[in-house]
Amino acid sequence: MALQKIDHVSDTERMAECIDNCFEAAQACEWCATECIRMGDEEMARCIELCRDVADQSTLHARMMARDSDYSADAAATCAELCEACADECEQHDAEHCQVCADVLRECADSCRDMASS
Repeated sequence: MALQKIDHVSDTERMAECIDNCFEAAQACEWCATECIRMGDEEMARCIELCRDVADQSTLHARMMARDSDYSADAAATCAELCEACADECEQHDAEHCQVCADVLRECADSCRDMASS
């Protein structure tokens, strides 16, 4: 795994897990947003918007952790907040992709909150 080569990441199991969770959240959100678009339901607009925001923020946060940015904690807090908002929205919809996405986002929010407080 490439993360094992990055000293500040390999020394912190929590950070490596958070990076993984952030990339998994981005993947789940991209899938969920695409499926919502394909449904063509205007009620899914908020879900799509939040999923796209999370995909962008979670990958940004993962990249900031990888480069040991001084602003990573701020990005983590924002990521956790967005993940929670998106999970809340996804949980309102019965579609399987929304439910799966919500589960992934809850886990990402937890690990980002942990990183924000460290």
